[in-house]
Amino acid sequence: MTPAINAAKQHKVIYHLHEYQHDSTSESYGGEAAQKLGIAENRVFKTLVVSIDNKALAVAVIPVSAMLSMKLIAKAYSGKKAIMAVKIDVERSTGYVLGGISPLGQKKRLRTFIDATAKQFTTIFVSAGKRGLEIELSPNDLAGITQATMADICQ
Repeated sequence: MTPAINAAKQHKVIYHLHEYQHDSTSESYGGEAAQKLGIAENRVFKTLVVSIDNKALAVAVIPVSAMLSMKLIAKAYSGKKAIMAVKIDVERSTGYVLGGISPLGQKKRLRTFIDATAKQFTTIFVSAGKRGLEIELSPNDLAGITQATMADICQ
């Protein structure tokens, strides 16, 4: 059990786990998940952590087929500038390792933004907290558990 799965259980939401054999040479964790699970890349969402104005960390949950817009995530946060957070800060604040970062069950609750395209799907897939494990749940349940804001944050 990962903290992400525990969070879904605790909130009593409907979810499904999907496991696959992770290839350590894979360059795109989300792309690998989509391919190995036979799911369209726009339904598999990656979890990115950004630094806003060098003061606060925030979580962006976006389709693996998309690119995060630093301007749009900063604006959604009511900040001026966003950059990708430093790996050590990401792992310390989330409790997860890169490639297995879930928006669910993070060590420290960070403001979370889910790309608005998630609303077009009944369910989406996000990391369940370790490489090779995805959790499928409704975007509304994900937003509820993480207290996320739906926003247009992709380029």
